[in-house]
Amino acid sequence: MGDKSPKSVHKQAAQKQVKQDATKQKAKAAVDAKQAAAAKPK
Repeated sequence: MGDKSPKSVHKQAAQKQVKQDATKQKAKAAVDAKQAAAAKPK
């Protein structure tokens, strides 16, 4: 588990990046949905 080879380090960094992107997309989707709901008159 404590593998510090360049390959595993790069893989971990890539996974971290993917996780951050997914979180950003989720947050943006939530904001978009909120704005759409607010803009749409009931």
